[in-house]
Amino acid sequence: ITNRDKVVTSFIAGAIAGSLAKTTIAPLDRTKINFQIHNEQFSFPKAVKFLATSYKEHGLLSWWRGNTATMARVVPFASCQYAAHEHWKIILKVDTNERRKEHYFRTFLAGSLAGCTASALTYPLDVARARMAVSKPDRYRNIIEVFREIWRKEGPRHLYRGFAPTMLGVIPYAGASFFTYETLKRLRAEQTGSTELHPIERLVFGAVGGLFGQSSSYPLDIVRRRMQTAPLTGQNYTSILGTLIMVYKNEGLIGGLYKGLSMNWIKGPIAVGISFMTFDISSQAMQKALTSRFWTRRRTA
Repeated sequence: ITNRDKVVTSFIAGAIAGSLAKTTIAPLDRTKINFQIHNEQFSFPKAVKFLATSYKEHGLLSWWRGNTATMARVVPFASCQYAAHEHWKIILKVDTNERRKEHYFRTFLAGSLAGCTASALTYPLDVARARMAVSKPDRYRNIIEVFREIWRKEGPRHLYRGFAPTMLGVIPYAGASFFTYETLKRLRAEQTGSTELHPIERLVFGAVGGLFGQSSSYPLDIVRRRMQTAPLTGQNYTSILGTLIMVYKNEGLIGGLYKGLSMNWIKGPIAVGISFMTFDISSQAMQKALTSRFWTRRRTA
């Protein structure tokens, strides 16, 4: 299979993996965002109460409010991230480098660059998703209205509001997630002598990767959300450092900069585990189909 085929199959498999993972944890994601942008202290009872209130007032589908915007971002983001990861792995020669220390560094770097590439290409969609998730149900009918309002009232540059903390957070998050997952797979393959892993193993390895990734970048995720939704919440968050200081002074370290991290330790590993597992299974199936005798004949005909 060619390098081009690897990138293309990664793009398609990434879309499948991202959409399945995010839809699964969408209610938890909406709850997390709600607590991230408000001064109210996070707790599991309060999280359950938020979901219960949403269900009572707006119905079950309210748990997936903003999921359309999420899918509009996640599908291209996951596609770009996995395709970019495959591309950067080829450029950095990750799979052909046998020197262990250098291999580990290049694995981390490929993950970080993949995350940065995808974030830069899809960031306005993330801003729209955050706005829809925290707004009242009748505020926006669709994601297009979010873009129109931001463009008209705040200007086009605000489509990238909070972009700097996002990029700073993506470097450790994507790097740690991909590095942990790829390293655990490699160590397991060395132990068993086979590259074929059970789906549950992939799920667990992905979950561990997600846990490390989420924990390493969480305060910057708080900053990103506060800056993205500042026009809706009435807060004056204009810079990374200023937002960090304001949140720390008003809400503290655990209750502010790490607010909702315990929920992220549940939803993050689940989402990343499902995503990595689905991606591997989907991409392997497509690559196997591309190398099948029938497909090879059609391509060479």
